[in-house]
Amino acid sequence: MFDVLVYLYETYYRPEACPDSDALVKKLSAVGFDEEEISKALGWLTDLAETTNEFSDRYPQQTAFSFGIRIYAPQELDVLGTETVGFLQFLESAKVIDSIQREIIIERALAASDSQVSLDKIKVIVLMVLWSQGKEPDGLIFDELFSDDEDSEPRLLH
Repeated sequence: MFDVLVYLYETYYRPEACPDSDALVKKLSAVGFDEEEISKALGWLTDLAETTNEFSDRYPQQTAFSFGIRIYAPQELDVLGTETVGFLQFLESAKVIDSIQREIIIERALAASDSQVSLDKIKVIVLMVLWSQGKEPDGLIFDELFSDDEDSEPRLLH
C-alpha cells in the first residue's frame, strides 16, 4: 500500500491531478502494482479525505497551532512507538503540521496497521496528509521526510 501512495505522490502534483478512480486503477496496474495493494491504497486515501473533513467540521474552533501537550493512549503508543511520537513533536514544533494534522496522521497510522508502524511509513503518511491538503513542506523538511533512516548515519547534536 505504501509503495502505491509514494508513487501517487511522486507522479501527481496534486490529488486533483489524479485521473478518476477507474483510470487510476488501470494506470497503477499497468505500472505493476497488484490489485490488493491498489485497493488498499485507494481505500486509505478515501478514508483520509473523510477523516480530514470530519476533523475540519468537528474542530473548526481549534487554532492551527495548539500549545497543549498531547498525551498518547497506550494503544496509540503500541502502533506509533516513541520514535514516531518524537518525530511528530518535531514536525509540530517546526510548524510543518498543526495539531489537527497531527491527529489526522495518528488516525491514519492506526488505520494502516494493528502492529507498530515504522518511521518510514509514518513519513509517507505525513507526506500524504500534506499532499491531500495541497501543502508542500519546505526543502529541508522534504529531505527529512524522504530520508531513509536505515541508510543514514546517526545525527550528532552540537
